[in-house]
Amino acid sequence: MYKRPIFKDIKPRLEAPRNFIQVLAGPRQTGKTTLVRQLSNALDLPCHYASADEPALKGHAWIEQQWEVARLLLSAPGVNQAIIILDEIQKLPGWSETVKRLWDEDTGAGLDLKAIIVGSAPLLLRQGLTESLAGRFEVHPIMHWSYPEMRDAFDFNLDQYLFFGGYPGAAELISEPERWAGYINESLIETTVSRDIMLMVRIDKPVLLRRLFELACAYSGQILSYQKMVGQLQDVGNTTTLAHYLGLLESAGLVAGLQKYAGQTVRKRASSPKLLVMNTGLMNALAYRAFDIARRSPDLWGRITETAVGAYLLNESKGFGIKVNYWAARNRELDFVLTKGDAVLAVEVKSALGKTSLPGIEAFAKEFPNARKLLIGAQGMDLETFFTLPVRSLL
Repeated sequence: MYKRPIFKDIKPRLEAPRNFIQVLAGPRQTGKTTLVRQLSNALDLPCHYASADEPALKGHAWIEQQWEVARLLLSAPGVNQAIIILDEIQKLPGWSETVKRLWDEDTGAGLDLKAIIVGSAPLLLRQGLTESLAGRFEVHPIMHWSYPEMRDAFDFNLDQYLFFGGYPGAAELISEPERWAGYINESLIETTVSRDIMLMVRIDKPVLLRRLFELACAYSGQILSYQKMVGQLQDVGNTTTLAHYLGLLESAGLVAGLQKYAGQTVRKRASSPKLLVMNTGLMNALAYRAFDIARRSPDLWGRITETAVGAYLLNESKGFGIKVNYWAARNRELDFVLTKGDAVLAVEVKSALGKTSLPGIEAFAKEFPNARKLLIGAQGMDLETFFTLPVRSLL
């Protein structure tokens, strides 16, 4: 079975003497549960897996029960290490306080029970970690699959990856477009919006949240002011509500609103965001768009390509302290700006061979002369090469 590259990063942490709780956080259907099962098999240690995703009511007592089951594994003759895996943990109120108490008890008793916490709502998961588990955990972002991963695991070519995106669970359905789109819409979008967000965070306007997601899919890769969003959505909601909902959608791994780059000055939160789908499969499935038609439409394919590049930059930058923004000034726009510390990289995406002028990147270079520049696509770095490079290597 295919193992994601991050497998090699996490395995040594679990092989070392017990020291930190390993936290796997990321969107739905990115292979987190499969990954932890591969890790437990590779370590060849007794393992107890439990998921809070089941319908029965759960609380701190459930966590205690699961922890005791894992502790019993250590009582077997010759066993001095074991693993406990708690999946979808963020669905349990006050989970972090209980985990902290049990973890500290084991530390005091010298028990080598390795803990793996898994969650599909990174924002809520991190709230619990920072509130109670400071200094006791390491976070591993498990984001959408990259092109090399989809190629190696499912034999995707580049065009298939650009259109269908990086959802492993849907990979075998691409030959049946309606089934593929149905799976994305019903098993991923609906489940994430109605369960991962609405059931765990107070949403005063659920219809607005859904329509904002749909709007972001329709305008992915475009800058859209919050005032224009209000007009498009025909809702009386204010811009603060939209900004909050957009942040929740990004936390769930659906869409993001990139902020405008403004150098070392403080960025204004009210600046118009650039909407970006975090997996191109979402925008194409929601529109029930046909692959062949999209491939024959230069403008549409260019937007899909830019979205795929932006999604890769955003997903692969998680956990490395890299910020992804856009830039615009005086009718000039630059697709993406990557920053880490003092390093700045201007990124322009061109999918049409005939377009040679780069007014956006040229204007940006005049304002920020120390920034490095990268052209992706026509007459620049080819897409195949770009999607195989770690984003952290670009800065």
